[in-house]
Amino acid sequence: MVLRGSFRALFLYDVADSIRVQDLRTISEVQAPERVPRFKHLTPDYVRFERPPAVEPGGRVELPSGESWEAWIKYYEFGVVAIELERRFECDWPELVEFASRWIADAALENCADGVAERVVKRAASALVRPYSGSWISEDYSIVLLEKAGEPGLSNPGGARAQAGAARTTAAELMASHGLEIAQIVRGELAPLSDGERHEILQSNISYYPTVLLVAGWTAALIYDTPEGAEPTIQLLEYANTQLLEFRHYDNQLTRVLEDVYRSMEKGTGFLSRWRLARDAERLNTLRLDVIELTERMDNSIKFLSDMFYARLYRLASAKVGGPDYRNLVEQKLKTAGELNQFMREQFHQSRGFVLELMVVVILVIELFYLFRGKA
Repeated sequence: MVLRGSFRALFLYDVADSIRVQDLRTISEVQAPERVPRFKHLTPDYVRFERPPAVEPGGRVELPSGESWEAWIKYYEFGVVAIELERRFECDWPELVEFASRWIADAALENCADGVAERVVKRAASALVRPYSGSWISEDYSIVLLEKAGEPGLSNPGGARAQAGAARTTAAELMASHGLEIAQIVRGELAPLSDGERHEILQSNISYYPTVLLVAGWTAALIYDTPEGAEPTIQLLEYANTQLLEFRHYDNQLTRVLEDVYRSMEKGTGFLSRWRLARDAERLNTLRLDVIELTERMDNSIKFLSDMFYARLYRLASAKVGGPDYRNLVEQKLKTAGELNQFMREQFHQSRGFVLELMVVVILVIELFYLFRGKA
């Protein structure tokens, strides 16, 4: 069976609080963001990519081993830069399993993407809002797009069978006959997987048409579709990983600030310490509001109805990469931050109230002293 398609390696970097995408037009070949790709089937007008990234072609990049990849750069408004590396393939199932196992989480491919990211971020520095110094938080994800899966006449387009036209292999047939290979590809494994693991992987699938399939995993996904039809799915997989990346960033920030607050509170809640808590409370509340604002901005990147196909697809992809888990962590820490903020403010107000009462008593004592002194 001859397979044709492309392998895409996505590398995402959280480089700044936000990116002014409108300012990127000063960089050559950066395309202004549009609400594309179009959805494959009928959807209401309000189901769309609300805040799509600006896209820049990156040309061809070559690895030290000699392999050549097509590169694309995407700039997301909420501070993420995505490097997408793509390579075409034409092979059989065993070769595709080996191909995916080689390139999923490949160090040379990641180093190449790191180099591209450093160059483009440096060039786009004027459009970054509060860029991050040091090493960036990053995520990587692989997508195997299977465009054709051994339809009759594929290997001989001029043959009689091809001329007669052949039905496209269905997703059900693909899962039934090659479920083991699909599971290996999604996991990036060369060795055959157990029945239980294969079942766990293959149950994370979704289809809209009989000849369309998505099987999503935490490190990679397999899509069986045409290149045009697969674009919305690929974009949703990318969005799911950008949200995971942002929640990891928020989780790290909140963890550091909460640790500082706990250390500050361990120093005691004496009279002078309570005045210091006011400053810590303000810093904690500022970060909490920033995280809430950025989370809302990120959530508004895509507009869906709760029961639509692409909404279900997005929830599936997000769940597999771990987005909801990190979101729960962030929401729990935001709740803790709110409670700590309230506690520290109460401690500060108690100290301030005590100081005001003490000042009133001192003033009263002084007045009484002068009053009795005058009478004497």
